[in-house]
Amino acid sequence: MSTRSLPYPVFDIDNHMYETTDALTKYLPKQHRGKVGYVEVNGRPKLVVKDHISHMIPNPTFERVARPGSAEDYFLGNNPEGLNFREFVGEPMDVIPAFQSPAPRLELMDELGIDQCVMYPTLASLIEERTTDDVVLTHAIIHALNEWMHEHWTFNYQDRIFATPVICLPLVDEAIKEFRWCLERGMKTFLVRPAPVPSRFGGSRSMGLPEFDPFWQEVVDAGIPVTFHAADSGYQKHLMEWEGGDEYLSFKPSALREVVMGFRAMEDTLAALICHGALSRFPDLKILVVENGSGWVRNLLRLLDKAYRTMPKEFDEHPVEIFKRNVYIHPFLEDDIQGIIDIMGEDHVMFGSDFPHPEGIGDPLSFVDRLEGLSDSTKAKIMGGNAIEQLGLNRVPA
Repeated sequence: MSTRSLPYPVFDIDNHMYETTDALTKYLPKQHRGKVGYVEVNGRPKLVVKDHISHMIPNPTFERVARPGSAEDYFLGNNPEGLNFREFVGEPMDVIPAFQSPAPRLELMDELGIDQCVMYPTLASLIEERTTDDVVLTHAIIHALNEWMHEHWTFNYQDRIFATPVICLPLVDEAIKEFRWCLERGMKTFLVRPAPVPSRFGGSRSMGLPEFDPFWQEVVDAGIPVTFHAADSGYQKHLMEWEGGDEYLSFKPSALREVVMGFRAMEDTLAALICHGALSRFPDLKILVVENGSGWVRNLLRLLDKAYRTMPKEFDEHPVEIFKRNVYIHPFLEDDIQGIIDIMGEDHVMFGSDFPHPEGIGDPLSFVDRLEGLSDSTKAKIMGGNAIEQLGLNRVPA
């Protein structure tokens, strides 16, 4: 627990809930019942989606979970014994109420020194990739999750916890309907998977194409940002071509995965939004990039600059300037914080802890130690001010 307090508001842009076992099924329409649920495999619970047993999340019931921040040193490179991820995080703990319900979470936030946070689901990260061949089902499961989330957490709990619904894009009219449903219930931002958008009749396409303009117009008109959060974006296929397998296994060690996959899904999604013109058609569309780190930004900007110099007529404006205008970055603890500030500016960098996930920060406020040497005003922006600004929490109601 934190033993310090900071002299400015702390807004954590990356907190997580562990969903209860009815999160995906309680509000699922009858015609889709049985297409998602739980089974026991060798004495362990597993999530089943469309008859496929998923091993991505070791215990999807979340009765026992890895300890918050237990892999912090792993990602900082402090692993002299060369332990694999599971060995490093050690024994799990029983889930506590603060990980699954808002009232006890507020008490824990007080102990941690967090004033406000965005609260993301955990289980949702695997749904879309496992239903790409049935996008009607995708939309149904995601709406069921959002209904559960609104009932269990609300989208604005005491102006401190902002649970974040998911919106999938395969059927644009359905995406708009879902967006309006969530907006009416007070959402401040929403999750979109960084990935090509599956089509109803096979294949996929870029969310930066004009087909999606009606959706992005709704978002801009509402004045809220879209959040791209790490998820199973389907990029495991690139690793499987080299190592085999049939599913993204987040806890299985693979050095090649870090190279082949890395943060390609996020890079490609932003590149598509820029190169296909969406962010020029919607210059006021704000994008929060969460739990993707910042180490990839410099190279993506280099590639965008090269594309512009090679094919300037393919762009309405310089793609690097588009990126810096529209995108806000949440760096990891192990990232070069000063480096991303130099690239993006202090107004476009946000603090997030990924609490209570094992790969997150066990003591969230310790992130401020990575800001040593920065001015107090810059620290205040990164530790909370920028997120508060982008979520519109400092706006006076009309």
